[in-house]
Amino acid sequence: MSTFVALLRGINVGGNRKIRMADLRELFTEAGCGDVASYIQSGNVVFTHPSSDEAALTRELEQRIERATGFEVPVILRTDEELQDVLDANPFGDVEHRALHVVFLASKPTAKAAKEFDAGRFAPEEYAVVGREVFMHLPGGIGKAKLPPALPLIRGSGTARNWRTVQTLAEMTHAVAAQASADLRAAPSARPSGGGRA
Repeated sequence: MSTFVALLRGINVGGNRKIRMADLRELFTEAGCGDVASYIQSGNVVFTHPSSDEAALTRELEQRIERATGFEVPVILRTDEELQDVLDANPFGDVEHRALHVVFLASKPTAKAAKEFDAGRFAPEEYAVVGREVFMHLPGGIGKAKLPPALPLIRGSGTARNWRTVQTLAEMTHAVAAQASADLRAAPSARPSGGGRA
């Protein structure tokens, strides 16, 4: 059993792309997910699932959401372990929570794409690519930041979360994974007891 967080892109931020979190949790449950919990309205769902095939699970969730809502919603998945790695990989250290944001991408950008963009003209705003994540340090907050809309790596793809949300989701996934592991250890063995050979 794997523990995931699903990060939905572009819902409940204006326009008609709105999904009630209760409906979203029900949709995930119908998809075979367990321990389903959502966090705030931006589309963050923590859950367990017997499949470890991230690509197949992503496609299934996106298809179910489109059938239920009538519009496409990109879904980015990260496991509990991957989300913990994001916390550990923070390249900007102890900065204000409001100044740090993480963009989660579906795939790792190429080394060329990560290096060819010169962010110097946006200083003191800065970014760093670590695996499939783009960390952005925006001292003035994201509302008036100039770097994010100019950064090709994240234009039209991925979904961003502030550092506080990333920390909270990591805590949630870790708690769910720990409970699932404890439940598995406590489950009685499926092997029959007693009754030696006749």
